Amino acid sequence: MPSRVTSAGSTRSDLIPPYSEEAERGVLGSALLDSARVVDLCIQQGVRKDAFYMEAHRLIFDALENMINDGKPVDLLTVGQYLRGEGQLDRVGGDSYLEALVDSTPTSAHADYYIQIVRNKHLLRSIIDRSREAIEKCMGDIQEAEPILHETEQAFFEIGDTTHQKIAPWGDLVKDSMQQIENIYQNREAITGIHTGFKDLDTVLQGFHPGDMIIFAARPSMGKTSLAMNIAENIALGKGDQVRRPVAIFSLEMSREQLVRRMICSHARVSSQKLSGGFISQVNHGQLIQAADALRKADIYLDDSAGLTALDIRARARRLVRMAKVELIVVDYLQMVHYPQYAREGRQREVAAISSAMKAMAKELRIPVLVLSQLSRAPETRDRLAVPKLSDLRDSGSLEQDADVVGLLRRPCKYPDDEDCEDKTLAILDIAKHRNGPTGLVRLHFEEEFTRFGDRARGVDTEYSYEGASEGFEA
Repeated sequence: MPSRVTSAGSTRSDLIPPYSEEAERGVLGSALLDSARVVDLCIQQGVRKDAFYMEAHRLIFDALENMINDGKPVDLLTVGQYLRGEGQLDRVGGDSYLEALVDSTPTSAHADYYIQIVRNKHLLRSIIDRSREAIEKCMGDIQEAEPILHETEQAFFEIGDTTHQKIAPWGDLVKDSMQQIENIYQNREAITGIHTGFKDLDTVLQGFHPGDMIIFAARPSMGKTSLAMNIAENIALGKGDQVRRPVAIFSLEMSREQLVRRMICSHARVSSQKLSGGFISQVNHGQLIQAADALRKADIYLDDSAGLTALDIRARARRLVRMAKVELIVVDYLQMVHYPQYAREGRQREVAAISSAMKAMAKELRIPVLVLSQLSRAPETRDRLAVPKLSDLRDSGSLEQDADVVGLLRRPCKYPDDEDCEDKTLAILDIAKHRNGPTGLVRLHFEEEFTRFGDRARGVDTEYSYEGASEGFEA
């Protein structure tokens, strides 16, 4: 029976939480008949002693688990002796109660059915407990609601998420890994992560991998938003591996109208400036219609809510992954995200907390998270070429520490002293950090008029020669 909330906001305490005495007795009776199998089933399905509502049943199950772990024989007599030795036999109802459990369970064949009922009732009680905790926090002397909202949502998410992951057999792990090795051997260009749609970038990174936080950083007007949107579009449309994947974009700088218009113009290769001025031809109009039709098929979730905090993004991303099966999250950009709980400790501490939250989000949701970031002015004050370094990441060194991949984007044409300054289409993404692979320079083609990136010939300068390595293995 569901509990009710009084006008004062407190939960009634005279209502009995959901439980099934018959199912609990069925589990314990089955365990006394076939202890090893039934207790293993309980552990696999996340049913431990706390899942039993009645104290006597918790004590009996705890005794069964301890005896099995200690390698002791388990039957009606030995369990009674164990409980007597622990001074708990009378608390469970004596030997007669243990005998009644066996008598009421003629076979252990239905143990799995009883376990499911016990687990379901335990989940319902857990929901009630989390709700009660949330009510108590809200009724207390609080300053802000957002931390409570985040904690409550996380608590409910943990209930639904299995905390008792099964350990995969070692043989299966080896088989899966060998399958990946075979795929790479058969196709030397095989990508182990999600294709970005840029061949040279995938060559270095092997795609975006689940749990990774990828930071693309640049000075203003270098095209980092355009690059991120091009990657999001490629992944959503399946460019590279022909698999369309849902993508979520949190745009804290541009409105959704601006961003969508830019994506349509970019895909159509029509200047957004000409469009704004009304200077588009009939051909351009047809290109825009075709681009809109193509992008309409993309599974993109765009959130341009202003003033999002790190907790907001994490909570919304969690819902998108759960409901829409999103496989990539883009955050544009980090310096516009806030973390009010750390704001008073200075901007560096706040950015460190934001960075940690983004990395934790990637690990929790098991998807790659692409975060855009500003670079400090240091490159421009250091020398005329303004070549960025990892230490130039703005506001906090924790960004470098938390990130799995850091790409520093620059365009030589912006700096007259650069030897490549005459090439207006050259953009260089310096993979300055790659936790699980090589670093190097990825050369991209950038059409500024259309805010469109593409591949270039001779597009990679890395510290690692893929061709040389493959030839060495062949030898």
